[in-house]
Amino acid sequence: MATKITPLNDKILVKRRGAEEVTKGGIVLPDSAKEKPREGDVIALGDGARLDDGTRAEFQVKVGDRILFSSYAGTEIKVAGEEFLILSEDDVLAVVD
Repeated sequence: MATKITPLNDKILVKRRGAEEVTKGGIVLPDSAKEKPREGDVIALGDGARLDDGTRAEFQVKVGDRILFSSYAGTEIKVAGEEFLILSEDDVLAVVD
């Protein structure tokens, strides 16, 4: 049975993109020297933040968008051996085209 993750409210489920393996100068980086990427792909969205009038705010991102997010944003989770990040829409800095 496959596990499905559905974020709540203004939360976004993100699959982090891989860390750089080689520097621009050609140096191969060991795992301990790699920074966690601050870039990922939107996998799922919640329903949106609840507004004062009871309606839901629309997201500025959509499923499939490639995004940049804050360094220490969100909560890391692991499901079926895959790592994901759940973060608030406020933690998203930009959409990459």
